[in-house]
Amino acid sequence: MAKVAFIGLGVMGYPMAGYLKTKGGHDVTVYNRTTAKAERWTAEFGGSFARTPKETAAGCDFVFACVGNDEDLRSVTTGENGAFHGLKEGAIFVDNTTASADVARELHSAAREKGCGFIDAPVSGGQAGAENGVLTVMCGGDAEDFDKAKPVIECFAKFVGLMGDSGAGQLTKMVNQICIAGLVQGLSEAIHFAKKAELDVEKVISAVRGGAAQSWQMENRWETMRDSEFEFGFAVDWMRKDLGICLQTANETGARLPVTALVDQFYAEVQSMGGNRWDTSSLIARLENAERK
Repeated sequence: MAKVAFIGLGVMGYPMAGYLKTKGGHDVTVYNRTTAKAERWTAEFGGSFARTPKETAAGCDFVFACVGNDEDLRSVTTGENGAFHGLKEGAIFVDNTTASADVARELHSAAREKGCGFIDAPVSGGQAGAENGVLTVMCGGDAEDFDKAKPVIECFAKFVGLMGDSGAGQLTKMVNQICIAGLVQGLSEAIHFAKKAELDVEKVISAVRGGAAQSWQMENRWETMRDSEFEFGFAVDWMRKDLGICLQTANETGARLPVTALVDQFYAEVQSMGGNRWDTSSLIARLENAERK
């Protein structure tokens, strides 16, 4: 059993922290910007909560965070009352936020100056993966720190891998988001096409799902997409944040992402329809909205 902190109890962090307590049996202290959610977590799982990230991290062996973006991450780490001000020597900070590789490297250096470790460890699997404890975790950092942290991370994961040096986890998550963007757009167009051709969408999916067209998105989202239900997972606002990071990094590295850039603009159209909090499969709504105009 380790002394563990978890910062950020959103739709992902809340169950992830829960698995650290229930499956891992760790002594868990949590922090959330809205204290009521931290109180609710402790009522459900036990453990304790603190009023600041600094207090949350104090004396912990491992400190986890899952917040919104680069600036949120800086705020809860090196900002006033940030967790880095409370880290003990030898502690390892595990960041599950989807953020930039630049901020990962920045915080890795800052942690090293304190005699601590830092692992960028963004996750994939969505809210359902977090709730079921079967996330994929892509890590960047020092091998020694990763080896120590891996058994703890595995409390809420089905796969935990070291992708390379600091920042490599975030870069791998970008690859993941680039893949998803193209897949969801393709599936949206396919279902839209089937509807316009007056085909039975269920029969069509049954026919193609066993072949080369199969994907996680098809298996888990075709039915809700057909029925225009978009309350099942990762929000459009967050996807646009992630794709923005991908496109900025591509510009810096010289990578060409024409499809990703186009799908990012399609998501901007979904936002203009009021779909900021719809899940990423709502790309199909843009097609159906266009035909109604």
